[in-house]
Amino acid sequence: MIEDTISAISTSLGASGVAVIRTSGKDSLSIAQKMFFPAGKTKVSDFEPYKLYVGEIDCGGFRDFGMCVYFKAPKSYTGEDIVEYHTHGGIAIVKGALKQTLSLGARLADNGEFTKRAFMNGKLSLSSAEGLIDMINSESEAQAKAGYYLYREKLNAKVSDLQDKLLDAISELDADMDFPEEDLNLSVKQNLKVTLDLVVKEIEKLLATFGSGRAVVSGVKVGIVGKPNTGKSSILNALLNYDKAIVSDIAGTTRDIVEGRIDIDGVKFEFSDTAGIRNSDDKIENLGVMLSKRVLDESDLIVFVLDGTNIDGSDDEIYELIKDKNVLVVLNKIDCGGISDSRADIKVSAKERTNIDELKKAIYDKTVGKGLNFNGDFLCEERHFDALGRARKCLKDALSGIDYSTNDLLAIDVKAAWDVLGEISGKTATEDIINNIFSKFCVGK
Repeated sequence: MIEDTISAISTSLGASGVAVIRTSGKDSLSIAQKMFFPAGKTKVSDFEPYKLYVGEIDCGGFRDFGMCVYFKAPKSYTGEDIVEYHTHGGIAIVKGALKQTLSLGARLADNGEFTKRAFMNGKLSLSSAEGLIDMINSESEAQAKAGYYLYREKLNAKVSDLQDKLLDAISELDADMDFPEEDLNLSVKQNLKVTLDLVVKEIEKLLATFGSGRAVVSGVKVGIVGKPNTGKSSILNALLNYDKAIVSDIAGTTRDIVEGRIDIDGVKFEFSDTAGIRNSDDKIENLGVMLSKRVLDESDLIVFVLDGTNIDGSDDEIYELIKDKNVLVVLNKIDCGGISDSRADIKVSAKERTNIDELKKAIYDKTVGKGLNFNGDFLCEERHFDALGRARKCLKDALSGIDYSTNDLLAIDVKAAWDVLGEISGKTATEDIINNIFSKFCVGK
């Protein structure tokens, strides 16, 4: 049982129309009785929960006119009594109101402590909390959708269902050990194999979605590479739909990494236009080439640009460097006629903006995939991917020994898988895991 009361500013600290100061804990209402003065006849002690009341807010050396709302436990975000003060958004006002809550007995909340209390009080799962921080930090529509998937407990529901299946299997194994005279061993092991096969298949379906899901959350890094003067900068400008990079017929114009960002179907893509890769006597240009080669290692996708009017051995040398990576080969300058190349995945004219939408689609398909179903089950957190991988290993260990292992040994592997899945829901998460997740939150959440 958490005894103390915490307080924090729940909106950004800066000039704004409205700000929110929130307290949570057993003394929240009594603090409100000392610092909020209703404009009407209803006393703070008689406030109807979940209803806004107008009045004066004591901010220490001055007052503000705003609103107050009481959320009664357990029907609140944290599961505790919560009081919110809605003040005007002046920095001095907000700081004054916060300071007053602290002087009346609250303490300043730690990062993510409101949500941590919600988790500790059973108001949401650990994966739901992770979804919430993903939503807060989202910079694209797809990121917000992925966070909402976790926040609305969809992954937790899936994982909990798998845990329930494993728990039933463990119960059967225990019953067979407790009542050996019933001679259930053969049927128990048959049932166990069916259950474990099913759970492993469901886990593998989830694991297969991680690449696309992770790309949605983290964004996709795309490096545009090729020899000098193939039109890399023109392609970047065409993708961004404005002139970000300098375009010139002079080879070696781009000497540093030029970056740009766009959304494709709600997913954030970060492009790096690199210096043309070639041998040069120019020291500055060579530094650019070195940066280009570094981009090769850091990119989720490499867009390899060929000049449709001039394909030679230099292109072959660059292709050898990247052929084992995730590569999209783009044949540029089709407006000039030129030649074809069997390696080309798509043909474009950056100058005429021909097939640029098709290029965007090809980039999306080569990274995110043919489309991530936000209404289905998918993974977007590396922690979840790791836990599911470990759970799968435990279950495969059990399956590999199912014909000769004793029930107690099988139960150890199945229980280990159940425990690992509990790291996602929070049922078996360690204190270190919990603290690490909530440290990512801002103080007011």
